[in-house]
Amino acid sequence: MKVVIDISRLSSKALKRGEGIYAQSLCQALKELENGNQYQLKKEKGKAFDRVDICHYPYFNPFFIQIPWWQKEKRIITVHDLTPLKFPRHYPPGLRGGLKWQLQKWFLRRAPAIITDSQSSREDIISLVACSPKKVFVIPLAVDEQFKELETGNCLARPDLALREKQKIRQKYSLPDKFILYAGDLNWNKNVGGLVKAFHNVKSQSQPTLDGVETKSGILKLVLVGAAFRDSELLELKKLEKLIEELDLKNQVLKLGFVPKEDLVRLYNLASLYIQPSYYEGFGLPVLEAMSCGCPVLCSDQASLPEIGGRAVVYFNPYQQGELASKIKELLTNPARLDRLAQKGLRQARKFSWRQTAQETAKVYKEVFKK
Repeated sequence: MKVVIDISRLSSKALKRGEGIYAQSLCQALKELENGNQYQLKKEKGKAFDRVDICHYPYFNPFFIQIPWWQKEKRIITVHDLTPLKFPRHYPPGLRGGLKWQLQKWFLRRAPAIITDSQSSREDIISLVACSPKKVFVIPLAVDEQFKELETGNCLARPDLALREKQKIRQKYSLPDKFILYAGDLNWNKNVGGLVKAFHNVKSQSQPTLDGVETKSGILKLVLVGAAFRDSELLELKKLEKLIEELDLKNQVLKLGFVPKEDLVRLYNLASLYIQPSYYEGFGLPVLEAMSCGCPVLCSDQASLPEIGGRAVVYFNPYQQGELASKIKELLTNPARLDRLAQKGLRQARKFSWRQTAQETAKVYKEVFKK
């Protein structure tokens, strides 16, 4: 069986983000299975391959047509989530987008199989596309092996190496001893504004007597990582910066922008707490990254996130005012609980691997090929 994973319609920016990373990591893991199949990445539009049995499109946008309807090979489509359709008030499609969605819905119904990242997304797809549940398969994602505790691997016999690596990153980004970390985008569903407001509540209400917070002396800071936090033309960033200024947090919120993967690993290792405040996620990869690095996680209880975090993270309701701030204070003043969460997270993260993702995906290919 010959399978082509088509990423030719992804932009250079998208190739470096979730969809591109997923496609390339999956293809590599599939090749390592050595199951007799051929797996190739299609990177250029118009490039033809001899005798293709299955073409896998590892991306889907309901408002943009990216999948050619005339293709004769059997098509498998990965739909990571349908966030814009779940929250149309925040992601208005417009007339053209609405029409394209109707056409794309027809594509999905005709596809022999749809892969998605979580049970939550599967339920959304079945409901919004009105397709057969039998052809929607849940296959969780994974993270690169680089995401790990710095004290493990090569640093195990030399803990001083891990310490030096941490200090190097701390100096590079002017990081305080204690900080809360968020990594990701700035879309509405990410609820970054809610995180900033909760951080302000913690800073304004806590007293120096609370060990580990000491907010009035400015010890605790919020670190935001992601390319969106340095995109000066982005409307969402302008709104966030206005909020930060209104709350007098300009010196307490650090917007690092994009950071290389190796630096992100070290940031997870250094952070006192990672927070995923989202209203909705199709999977929530940063939660898995943080757990893999031994960083304790405080996470929204919405959509797919409980599937990823299991019992290894602390949850809060993002729609419940004040709950996030309360949980932040509760955790940061309890170092023993943070340590327990870190250990639970490491065990939970081991349940996910690219090999397992590839094995489950290969099963879907085989099932579709036999039809």
